[in-house]
Amino acid sequence: MKRIHLLPNVITAFGLSCGLFVIFKMTMLDVAEVDFQVLTAIAGILLLAAFADLLDGAVARAMKAQSDFGGLFDSMTDAVTFGVGPSVIVLKSIPLASGTELSFLLTTAAMVFSVCGVLRLVRFNLMAQKAKADPNLEDANNKNFTGMPIPAGAAAAVSANLFLISPEFRYFFTISETSRALIMIFAMIVLGYFMISRWKFPSLKNLHIRVASFQVVFVTVVTAALLFYGLLHHFAVVFFCCSWAYLGIAGVLSLIRLISGRKSKTLEDFEPDHDEIDIE
Repeated sequence: MKRIHLLPNVITAFGLSCGLFVIFKMTMLDVAEVDFQVLTAIAGILLLAAFADLLDGAVARAMKAQSDFGGLFDSMTDAVTFGVGPSVIVLKSIPLASGTELSFLLTTAAMVFSVCGVLRLVRFNLMAQKAKADPNLEDANNKNFTGMPIPAGAAAAVSANLFLISPEFRYFFTISETSRALIMIFAMIVLGYFMISRWKFPSLKNLHIRVASFQVVFVTVVTAALLFYGLLHHFAVVFFCCSWAYLGIAGVLSLIRLISGRKSKTLEDFEPDHDEIDIE
């Protein structure tokens, strides 16, 4: 019987616990109780779950403890935490009368987001299985993601919902709950599409910057200081900008590749894939 290493799975279980706590807590709250402070705390817990999602894979690779059990456990955790969690947050935070067309549309958009997130995970697992027998395919999968990763999609959805009720946004704009619902309907459908799309999204594991070591330290310290200051004092704005910047950067890189044509080798890794998985 193959050994199952404990530490990576404990980290995964912690991330799952964060996701379940978010879902259960939002379900227990009345719509009137869901305010900016509550959503900020919920977003922080989801960020903690996203950090655990990054950490469990890194620990498993460092310990050479990768296993089929760990991969399936991680995917199921992501489906609950980042697939179901954001939909529950959005549905519970927008006060709409039940039975109306707008509430139906918002519910439908939430379902689209969750289903697309699960489909994204299924495709990722199938591609990972195929890559085990093909070193070239495995190398390509490690460079970039095909389709927006579900944690990034969850961050974009939750950050947009939080940003729309933040003091910074409401200082300049005043929107009704109807307008907010329409924006979130559009956002969740768009994010769902990008999760199941063939567009390429950059992987942090493929980020290599060739600069002198002291410059790396300097830039890292300055960036970290600005980021921490922003998260402490303007959490909603910084969270929103970082989440949607990832989507924007991936889109720009892919569009540049398409515009430049296939003859150009620049950004070749960001050419959209063709589906190689048959669904019967």
